[in-house]
Amino acid sequence: MPVVFRYKNFRFFFYSNEGNPREAMHIHVRSPQGEAKFWMAPSISLAGSSGLDARTLRELQNAVETHRALIERSWNEYFA
Repeated sequence: MPVVFRYKNFRFFFYSNEGNPREAMHIHVRSPQGEAKFWMAPSISLAGSSGLDARTLRELQNAVETHRALIERSWNEYFA
């Protein structure tokens, strides 16, 4: 489970085995309070969440947008 970056108490990561066939590019986010998953394309969007309020989800989506290049580079390097 490669961790791409951390923000506050959140871990942004993807799983080593993202399905067969592999799911489209996305990032998982987890903290003790809950978790979420964001699709990266065609635009960054929430795929689902559990335990996180709307304000936190907006903040996390902003973090994904800020680190988009890092997420995409990490995904492509790992799954190349």
